[in-house]
Amino acid sequence: MTIISVQNLTFEYVRTAEDGTTKSYRAIDDISFDIEAGSFVAIVGRNGSGKSTLAKTLNGLLVPTSGRILVKDMDTADDNLIWDIRSKVGMVFQNPDNQIVSSIVEDDVAFGPENLGVPPEEIRKRVDDALKAVGMYKHRLKGAHMLSGGQKQRIAIAGAIAMRPECIIFDEPTAMLDPKGREKVMEIIRNLNEEGITTILITHFMEEAAQADRIIVMKNGQIYSDSTPEELYSNREKIRGAGLEMPPAVDLRERIAERGIEMPETIMTEDDLVDYIVEQRR
Repeated sequence: MTIISVQNLTFEYVRTAEDGTTKSYRAIDDISFDIEAGSFVAIVGRNGSGKSTLAKTLNGLLVPTSGRILVKDMDTADDNLIWDIRSKVGMVFQNPDNQIVSSIVEDDVAFGPENLGVPPEEIRKRVDDALKAVGMYKHRLKGAHMLSGGQKQRIAIAGAIAMRPECIIFDEPTAMLDPKGREKVMEIIRNLNEEGITTILITHFMEEAAQADRIIVMKNGQIYSDSTPEELYSNREKIRGAGLEMPPAVDLRERIAERGIEMPETIMTEDDLVDYIVEQRR
């Protein structure tokens, strides 16, 4: 079942110069694709490829210049449906400081459900469940300013979870985190998808994209590639053509293979590589 349908989407930014003249810049150029309910889709591309603009159009933060986006058959350009759409499709951004609106952790997580008019007793349950899901329940009464960057991002994710969306868009959620924080956030994202939440991950980390079921590569506002991780990472020239790099684990796997040691092409991440090596030593 399709949860999001992108149909001939074009989006242009309009910039005004100091002399008052305007100039448009096309960030998304006539693209179409569907996202199936329950799937895990990564969208990658270099800076300026259009991936973050695309993310903001998927739940109505930006309205298409032309074409349309349907969320469960609801048009994101319809102002009367926008809150219904955002209750279905949540979003987590790159900088957690820009998403936290309350000084106390549990109050921040409750903010979204309160704005949806959820009854207080249900809000209490949602907040507790969401904080437990991201491993932050014991910090619920702390001030948000006391948390690390990784912890703040987990609170932002809890805020999205508390709204009980069917889909969550993560717009480069680990870009400002250290390796440990990145690993924890990615673990949470994988768990949410395994629980049935449709997951859309915007990232420039190719090893993160490798964990998805499907990777859409953006280039100059268009879809350059749309395939499984295995298909994409088997084509080094295609990755180079998009200005991207192979995930470190895939690159190492290929270098080992060049030395005559065959390894499964299903190895996509460092964890996959470690698990395989450990298994071979048993």
